[in-house]
Amino acid sequence: MKKTLLALTFSGLAALSGAAHAGLSATVTGASDYSFNGVSQTDNGPALQASLDYAADNGWYLGSWASNVDFGSAEDTWLELDFYGGYYQQLSERVSLDTGIAYYTYHGDDASADYYYPEVYAKFGYDSSLGHSEANFWYSWDYFGMGADHYIAMLAHSFEVAEGHTLRLSVDRSTSGNTDKWAWDTHEAYNHVRLAYMTSWSGFDFNLAAEDTSMNTDRADARLVLTVSRTFSF
Repeated sequence: MKKTLLALTFSGLAALSGAAHAGLSATVTGASDYSFNGVSQTDNGPALQASLDYAADNGWYLGSWASNVDFGSAEDTWLELDFYGGYYQQLSERVSLDTGIAYYTYHGDDASADYYYPEVYAKFGYDSSLGHSEANFWYSWDYFGMGADHYIAMLAHSFEVAEGHTLRLSVDRSTSGNTDKWAWDTHEAYNHVRLAYMTSWSGFDFNLAAEDTSMNTDRADARLVLTVSRTFSF
């Protein structure tokens, strides 16, 4: 029962990412499933998502992101609303670093407020003739409001197979530092692998991903996830 944003699928978010150019932008996304690290946050159902972001010329940025959620239980939590801010910098011609903090909030019934939690992140990027490589890390000291340490580590690589057509392979591992407070069906940790095809057409961005996890649960089984989004700049 936890947000698992592509995001990004970032999640994710986004999901949670820096921007290299100044300005205000908004993105609206339709998804066949809200999958974060391979775990459905919409009980294997569709999601409507939106974000609002501001990026300054000097690399600082702020944003917010929202999605419907369905944790498949008796609770009435139906909305996730996240806020984030950070600093994106180009360390060299090939190396970039994006660091920041995010705050996840949930809304619906009275118990939803108990799930709020913060998270810090660092994302390293490396560009070469073979494509774009990433090493990304997230940490929360109060995961899902449970007071548990939680870590995510991801390696990813994107490359263009033809002009306007990109593949992205990512592997990540989610780990609970306090299994007495948080675990996934008794799992201390689990692995997630994802292969995504990305392209754009008439101003819309398309992402079709095949993914699976090392867990054997209905919300984390092998699946295909399709997202269609459009970004508006102001």
